[in-house]
Amino acid sequence: MHPTPITPLPRYLALAYTVLVIYASLHPFSGWQDRGVSPLAFLDAGWPRWWTGFDLTVNMLVYVPLGYLLTLAVSRKTGRLLPTLLGACLAAGISFGMEVTQTWLPSRVPSNLDLACNSLGGVIGAIAAYRGGTHALTWLARMERRLVAPIPHAELGLTLIGLWLLTQLSPETLLFGAGDFRQLLGLSPAIAYAPPSFFAIETVVIACNTVAIGLIARTLLADRAPPVAVLLAFFLFALLVRATSAAVLIGPRDAMSWLTPGAGLGLAFGGIVLSVTLFLPAAWRVAVAGLALMAGTVLVNLAPTNPYSAAALATWRQGHFLNFNGVTRLVASLWPFLALPYLMLLGRRL
Repeated sequence: MHPTPITPLPRYLALAYTVLVIYASLHPFSGWQDRGVSPLAFLDAGWPRWWTGFDLTVNMLVYVPLGYLLTLAVSRKTGRLLPTLLGACLAAGISFGMEVTQTWLPSRVPSNLDLACNSLGGVIGAIAAYRGGTHALTWLARMERRLVAPIPHAELGLTLIGLWLLTQLSPETLLFGAGDFRQLLGLSPAIAYAPPSFFAIETVVIACNTVAIGLIARTLLADRAPPVAVLLAFFLFALLVRATSAAVLIGPRDAMSWLTPGAGLGLAFGGIVLSVTLFLPAAWRVAVAGLALMAGTVLVNLAPTNPYSAAALATWRQGHFLNFNGVTRLVASLWPFLALPYLMLLGRRL
């Protein structure tokens, strides 16, 4: 008998990852046109003229988690052949759909080699789920029981936390800042850049988001988990993600460039407020988190353009990171508008 998973978290993760893969495959979603080419022409187009080992490796690796998560999501039990085959076929089907759709995108080139690499990655992920999915689910369920509070939709909250961590990979955004719709809508900043105004808005945005994300994470924590220690480790990990991302995508010298005086003050002030509100009743924590989230979202849309962010964007948008930039920007823009309904749903259940 194989243990039955007691958490729907793999399904949430599979859905979120599938959406990100689709967005990255079709980014930038502009210039659609019919070029008079069959959408299946790429299947017998022969070996692509332009390719690199890096591209092939990335195309394969991106689909490994997709095949793994889809396999865990399609069945309540692991270690069986049918869910493994279904997970691999779903991953290959998603890749096929993306290559076909790219026929109408002038900025993208459908490729049979991409389809093969994507499908191979999906198969590898599905086999990994077949071989070790039971152990992974058992460990995940055990960690949930130890650290996650038994509240409704806790797995959805964990998925949102993971997506928030993904936004920290974008060096162009303000630290912890999310919800900026101006780039997606092509709008110009309402406030011209000036050091005092940028310093003030940056400080408040970071403080508000520190409080919001900290309280959301606190609501998900079980009573047995020490909230201060867990949240401190969580925020240190988020800052490590930020620093590592800046070092890899821009350059080692820029690893800590995001730590401006405004960022330092915002972290300090947000940490103080968070420490005070951590021990409020659960319903009050949800309310304060919602207010802080809305305030931070409004202010990030008023913030003047950061010259460092513009330089960072010009550096890392190029080459292999173009699609990744589109994904992180989308998640960063939408995250508050996903988290706020979750808080409203959670507030009604507490």
